[in-house]
Amino acid sequence: MGIKTKAASLIEEFKAFAFKGNIVDMAIGIIIGAAFGKIVNSFVNDVVMPVVTALIAKCGGQNAGEGIKTLVYTTSEGIAIPYGTFIGEVLNFLIVAFAVFLLMKKFLGFMQNMRKKKAEEEAAAAAAPAAPPEPTAEEKLLTEIRDLLKNK
Repeated sequence: MGIKTKAASLIEEFKAFAFKGNIVDMAIGIIIGAAFGKIVNSFVNDVVMPVVTALIAKCGGQNAGEGIKTLVYTTSEGIAIPYGTFIGEVLNFLIVAFAVFLLMKKFLGFMQNMRKKKAEEEAAAAAAPAAPPEPTAEEKLLTEIRDLLKNK
């Protein structure tokens, strides 16, 4: 096999791998996941954090008016520990985890129940005896003749 043949074979294998439905679906999922991450970050930074900051301000917390992500603990040695950022990231994680839980548990559970009901309906339809076919016009006529002959 020549180098050109090996290169063409390698390119064909890559195309088969890269453009399979699963890879494309996964790429779409990653893109949507990144967009979802931005939405969650905005929700945490613009909605949740101001509420948490207001709660800390009522309790008289350190740097309460500046926002929770600016909360910093300074040790006696002068080392700054920015724990507010950590709290923000934990809240991000909890919100994302809850959203994934809802998606996986509730939505996919709903889809699974729908499939189960459909399979049960199909099984019931298959198990039920089929109704006899409607008699043809010829069969109806013959039945009437038979009934007339019986009555004589």
